Amino acid sequence: MKFYNESFFKRDIGSLKGVGEKTIQAFSKLGIFTFEDLIKFYPRSYEDWTSFSSIASAEDKKDCCLKVKIVNECIGIKLKDGRWLFKIKVSDGLDNLNMIFFNSRYPARNLVLGKEYLIKGKVVKHNGEYEMLSPKVKGLENEFSITPIYNQCEEIVSSKISRIIKNLINCIDEPILETLPDSVLENYGLDSKDFCYRNIHFPKDILSLKRARKRIIFEEFFIYYLSMSSLKVKFRQKTNVVISESFFEEFCEIIPFKLTESQKKVILECFKDINEKGLSMNRLLQGDVGSGKTLVAAALMYAAVKNGYQAALMVPTELLARQHYKTFCSLLSGTGVKINIICGALRAKARKALYEEILLIKSGIIIGTHSLISEGIQFGNLGLIITDEQHRFGVKQRAKLISKGKAPHVLIMSATPIPRTLAMILYEDLDVSILEGVIPGRQKIKTYRIDSTKRSRMFGFLQKTVLRNEQAYIVCASIEERNNGIIDLVSYKELLIKSGGFKAEEIEILHGKMSPYEKDYIMNEFLNNNIKVLISTTVIEVGIDVPNATVMVIENAERFGLSQLHQLRGRVGRGNKQSYCILVSDSNSKDAIRRFSAMKDSCDGFYLSEEDLQIRGPGDFFGVNQHGVPNIKMSTTFQDIPVIQAAHDCAKKLIENDPFLQSPEFKFIRSEVNELSNGSSELNFKVEGVVF
Repeated sequence: MKFYNESFFKRDIGSLKGVGEKTIQAFSKLGIFTFEDLIKFYPRSYEDWTSFSSIASAEDKKDCCLKVKIVNECIGIKLKDGRWLFKIKVSDGLDNLNMIFFNSRYPARNLVLGKEYLIKGKVVKHNGEYEMLSPKVKGLENEFSITPIYNQCEEIVSSKISRIIKNLINCIDEPILETLPDSVLENYGLDSKDFCYRNIHFPKDILSLKRARKRIIFEEFFIYYLSMSSLKVKFRQKTNVVISESFFEEFCEIIPFKLTESQKKVILECFKDINEKGLSMNRLLQGDVGSGKTLVAAALMYAAVKNGYQAALMVPTELLARQHYKTFCSLLSGTGVKINIICGALRAKARKALYEEILLIKSGIIIGTHSLISEGIQFGNLGLIITDEQHRFGVKQRAKLISKGKAPHVLIMSATPIPRTLAMILYEDLDVSILEGVIPGRQKIKTYRIDSTKRSRMFGFLQKTVLRNEQAYIVCASIEERNNGIIDLVSYKELLIKSGGFKAEEIEILHGKMSPYEKDYIMNEFLNNNIKVLISTTVIEVGIDVPNATVMVIENAERFGLSQLHQLRGRVGRGNKQSYCILVSDSNSKDAIRRFSAMKDSCDGFYLSEEDLQIRGPGDFFGVNQHGVPNIKMSTTFQDIPVIQAAHDCAKKLIENDPFLQSPEFKFIRSEVNELSNGSSELNFKVEGVVF
């Protein structure tokens, strides 16, 4: 049975035994429509029933497997609150243990006195006796088995998904066709595709599972890198846009700031790129919060306009567009450079006049949101494109803007630091510049962690902040109350008024479900100091500069990744006043404590991103496990980086020797690469839920 055979793996899921209409609907919620989708729906974790502990050695361990014999019949005990507790005594031959089930005798009903079973759960000691609460119980036929656990939804549980995948694999009575060349398999010690698809779902043993994961991770990233290389060829094309004079010295005299050494270095890197080999620049500028990316953009745009070209700056929100417009007008005042902004407030007549100016090259710098890629706008001589906060734009949107010119130069800016260990290989379609350090004069943000019992003292600190005519952000993880221990926006506003002593008119709420107009209005009011405390979800993670905001409070801070905590902290400290970040959390988990400690110790986004990568692994860091990014389906950990690096090196070597994958052995890989690179709007990684 061949993996790329339309008649099998492209079949609709409904043609598989055991899959009815309700199951089809449930699978659709999980993004599963074909046999291929199903076999690539990898387990999120596994239950290992292959190795057993003794009862005594398992005490307080999180999840242990024991082989035990039932030594007492089930006893039912009615509790004071009316609930029932059911207790069964078991033995491993050395010690006894009580299996406890609450309110249901069903799990114990079929357990036979004197028979051996496998049980799984946490062993604790209570009143001198070992106990396991609500254990999973299986017969000895499951001995030496590793059970897959799948992401599920209300309509379909993991065990049913497992049974259906088992049915699919049982239908495949011939080896699945190999897609990687023999030379790659041999050089990198990879197993066959057939072995991997069978053992990733139902591993023979732990070693077989590890081998299957290695092969699948390698191939997914290998194809990703080949696709990125293909995009690099598409985007970096021959160009007649010649920005021969940098006007760098002139720019330095115009601006009221002294450029940092890092800013100078990056600007010169870009000019070198622009004037090299007659190819268009296609560069990513990574800069931490407060590193001064705007000045780099201004230097390049100024040079483009002075050389007779137009420069376009695309940003994700109108509020940010207006802020950039104001900044650029101030920086380039008196230079004769005409700057325009395209925003939704423009009336039809004014919009038409502006479009005409842009077509006739009467406007040099044009700033806007997605409106820059609308059908109506045509540039007379577009030479440079800069996208700010690139994680809000897809590759396809970038390509649309590029199509407005004749192979213009492109700079992509991002304020989300990516670990240095991954940046160079994950941005295979881009050349990368890193802007280090922060703008001189800005103070380090003081960061503290408190628990919820200190909240009232924190409210006092916020009151003093407002009395100094400064402002504060408060970030919550939920919009409305969910009874899950997470404090929400609405409740928090009531708490601030009732217990914090704030007036209702001083506080406002902001979240992603609001309309763009509402969000812009509220942020503008906050910018103008009409709102003193803004309670928000992570929608403010990327936003405008509010120099007067000096306090960032993050509630339920354990719910956020380290990189996201750093991004949120970056909303304050934008001026010359001392700023503070307060992490509120009652969690004492190992990962949470490590995150909080790193936040207190460092304000370096690149260092923190490395820490985040080690805590969560590249799969969770980039969101590829949760967000259905094409091709990357396998969950990854920090330990998988050597395999990811090997896939990158292999792809790079292959592209150097066979740039267009013309060799017959790359037939199947070529089709996947073409599919991914041509559907480039989907080729985006997501960091903390935002698209890259």
